[in-house]
Formats: sequence, structure tokens, C-alpha cells
Amino acid sequence: MLTILFDGVAYGMLLFVLAIGLSVTLGLMNFINLAHGAFAMAGGYITVLLMQYYGVPFLACLPIAFVVVAIIGAILERTLYRPMYHKPALDQVLFSIGLAFVAVAATTFAVGSSEQIIQLPHWLNGRSVFTIGSQTLGVGHYRLLIIVICVVLTLVLQFGLDRTRFGSQLRAAVDDQKVADGLGINVNIVFLSTFALGSGLAGLGGALGAEVLGLDPTFPLKFMIYFLIVVALGGTSSLTGPLLASLLLGVADVAGKYYVPKLGSFIIYIVMIVILMWRPQGLFAGKGSK
Repeated sequence: MLTILFDGVAYGMLLFVLAIGLSVTLGLMNFINLAHGAFAMAGGYITVLLMQYYGVPFLACLPIAFVVVAIIGAILERTLYRPMYHKPALDQVLFSIGLAFVAVAATTFAVGSSEQIIQLPHWLNGRSVFTIGSQTLGVGHYRLLIIVICVVLTLVLQFGLDRTRFGSQLRAAVDDQKVADGLGINVNIVFLSTFALGSGLAGLGGALGAEVLGLDPTFPLKFMIYFLIVVALGGTSSLTGPLLASLLLGVADVAGKYYVPKLGSFIIYIVMIVILMWRPQGLFAGKGSK
């Protein structure tokens, strides 16, 4: 039971890192980016490329994936996304989902449709077993690394949004762009930095999740619904909501596949339906940005 709980928490933390960028762009920038999974896929493929062809250590690939995907996100924000910010929601949805299909097709053409395999360092492949009372806890080394990285990221993001000048500028730009401009805040730079950060986090999540989730060109479409579920249940007004929603979904998914294998992946949808019937506004309702 403890092992299932541990694996579920690790899976939930991974979902959080993958989905938090979408929560940021949707909640703080009011942009519906359904191509978010393409940035995660890019991080995964960058990691595979660096490890297989250049022999870069896995841990070194993680910050590289973050930076490279953040740069890609910044370029796309400046050239493609920015003109869409003031378009109707339907236009944003059609644009971003079209971009996701383009990413799938381009990746299939470039590297093929087969699933990519990441060879983790040997010290990350093991599992330590502990006995706590009458329960046995199996701690997978790689999943422990995922939890540690995600906890650190969560604390850094929370501090950055709540306690730094950039966080204050971002909130001001979201609340009223004209007033923020009048106060000397460069709104375009703030949004560019925010979008790049969200993209980089997706890339980092894709690099971390390639071994757990699998990596192939259909990644943006397969996991799009998972990102949307996290945002729908957790809300977009804070980091706490998506974090707790991710943990709940991760534990439910892993426990459901273990105890009720016939239902398989449907467990996560059942949890979503039950929660939204109980709280249609999500677990953490908040006043949305205007």
C-alpha cells in the first residue's frame, strides 16, 4: 500500500510539472494553449538525442532541456502566439491544437513513429525496500528523484510568484495591461518571460517523464487531456490547486490500475467526473484573471 502511495505521489508530481505551464498561460495570461504537450515532447526528444548521440549524462540533460525548450517557447511566443492573445477563445483553441498536430507530424517525419527508450544511469534504476510497521515501502530511486526535483521546483515557483518583483509585475500586467504599461512595466517582456518559463517547465517535465510515460510523436495528443484535467480540477488562481489535483489524480491512477486493473486508465476520468459533480468550479475556486 505504501509503495503504491509513493509511486502515485511521484506520478502526480510529474503531472504537476507537465501541467503547471498550461496553468500559468491559461490562468495568468488568459491563453488556451492546447499545444502545451508539444513543448513537453520537445524536452523528451532533446534528452534522448543528447544521451544517445552525444553521451551527455542524464542529469545534465534536464537543465539543457529546460533552457532549450524555454528558448523555443520564447521564439514561438514572439512570432506565433502573441498575435493570438486578444483573439476569441475558439480561435486560440483551433490555433494551438493545429500547432500540436503540426508538431506530431514534424516529429514523425524527422525521427519516425517508434517509441524512444531512455537508458537511465544504473543508480536510478534500483529500488530500496523499507519496512514500516507491518507495511513494506518500495522506494524507486528514479521516482524519488522526480519527487525531490518537483518539490524544489514548486517551492521556487511559489516564491517567485509571491515574493519577487517579477511576480508582482506579472500580476499587475494580468490585472490591467494599460495601467501596468503606465507604471513602466514592459508587459510584452513579462508575458514573453512567463510563456518561456511555462514552456521550459513543460520541457523539463517531458525530459523527466520520458521513461515513466513513454515518448513517441503522439505524446502531445495522448497527454493533452491529462493536462486539462489537472487545470480543470485544480484551477488556475494559484499553484496549490494544480499541485493537489495532480497528487490526487496520480495516486488514484496508480492505485486504480493496481487494484482495479480492468478499469485501467478510466479511473482518472471517474475521479474527475466525481470531483466536478461535487465542485464544478474545481477544488480551488478563485477569481479568474480578466
